[in-house]
Amino acid sequence: MRGSELFLFLVAASSLCLYAVIAAQQTCPADLDSKCEGGASDDWEGEYFPGIPKIKYEGPKSKNPLAYKWYNAEEVILGKMMKDWMRFSVAFWHTFRGTGADPFGAPTKTWPWEDGTNSLAMAKRRMRAHFEFMEKLGVDKWCFHDRDIAPDGKTLEETNANLDEIVELAKQLQGETNIKPLWGTAQLFLHPRYMHGAATSPEIKVYAYAAAQVKKALEVTHYLGGENYVFWGGREGYQTLLNTDMKRELDHLANFLQAAVDYKKKIGFNGTLLIEPKPQEPTKHQYDWDVATAFAFLQKYGLTGEFKINVECNHATLSGHSCHHELETARINGILGNIDANTGDPQVGWDTDQFMTDIAEATLVMSSVVKNGGLAPGGFNFDAKLRRESTDVEDMFIAHISGMDTLARGLRNVAKLMEDGSLDELVRKRYQSFDSEIGALIESGKGDFETLEKKVLEWGEPTVPSGKQELAEMLFQSAL
Repeated sequence: MRGSELFLFLVAASSLCLYAVIAAQQTCPADLDSKCEGGASDDWEGEYFPGIPKIKYEGPKSKNPLAYKWYNAEEVILGKMMKDWMRFSVAFWHTFRGTGADPFGAPTKTWPWEDGTNSLAMAKRRMRAHFEFMEKLGVDKWCFHDRDIAPDGKTLEETNANLDEIVELAKQLQGETNIKPLWGTAQLFLHPRYMHGAATSPEIKVYAYAAAQVKKALEVTHYLGGENYVFWGGREGYQTLLNTDMKRELDHLANFLQAAVDYKKKIGFNGTLLIEPKPQEPTKHQYDWDVATAFAFLQKYGLTGEFKINVECNHATLSGHSCHHELETARINGILGNIDANTGDPQVGWDTDQFMTDIAEATLVMSSVVKNGGLAPGGFNFDAKLRRESTDVEDMFIAHISGMDTLARGLRNVAKLMEDGSLDELVRKRYQSFDSEIGALIESGKGDFETLEKKVLEWGEPTVPSGKQELAEMLFQSAL
């Protein structure tokens, strides 16, 4: 066989073997090695995560990988409980639809509850596993794409019916657990119909289909009690300008977003609409490149009062910025709405969606959150996935625990920096020359050039003080 034929044969054979193993024990505990008998049912009996307890806070000295060391949900820091600062959320797509596949390799994750199908029965089982996971993790929010939680049908009507069936189960599970969506969204990038984009597609039928899909996703998010709705335009951009009418596409995108605003109000959905910037991948150039570009777009089309920004840290670095820069750009413009908590590998030039474990980065992130007064009704969504080589069920918990602890440690560091006050004082002193009569004139917009020229003639050559960057870095590092 040629290499490609052998690869396909092995994938097919392994899938058939896996299906046979799982189908024979659908009513057994979530353990491929367990021994049990009984008929095959659509419903899974027993726990999906046997042997995994509810995750508790044990403190920094704990060596237990299935315990929080820094995240203590009820502990009050800077006037709020940690859970209210964080508002953590589990991303359904990475956590329960991630397979470990990459452009060079087949899937590596075969979770015990998966049967190799994309059926409604499998979707229901997956949803139940998802809620058990969140309950054990102690997280009361989740995020989803419409097509991740329910399979496509042959028609839009059939697809919507599939989604409705899964949403009813999610609604039931939410009622039993008090878990609700942080946000929902429509998957407008995977299906071949969206190869040229959705709202920016040159084909009007695709534009209309995307509108119908977002309409339904808004309804579902509203029905489930979601607090936000996200637009990530992974294919809203271009591969080359040679065949692209950029102005027309941008106008279409603005009209699409305005229609979403109108429909949101029509159905009484009070959640925040969020735009998630990304510079490229899968397109060569995405129209909402970074926070500043997205803000300029919103300003141009009169949408600034209707949208806020969902900053994804890995997208920030892809655009040539730090996550801290993007958060501050959003914050000072009053449009910081949510954070997709992940990070990238500095040696890799694509969107690796890793869990954030860098304490310094987390401290900078939390400094923006604290200055913003929090994120509500937004929060931290773990748009992050296990590494391809991490294949144990417990790895799902360990990854989230590590990410939550990292951000919690960042919050504690911010509290230390604020209590010490030295870094804030350094910044204050750097700009203290503007804490004067002429400074107040400039900052009020009344510092005309003639007046300033007279002051220069009076003052003479300026004496420029040191920026004290090394001291600032020392003070920051001392809190880590």
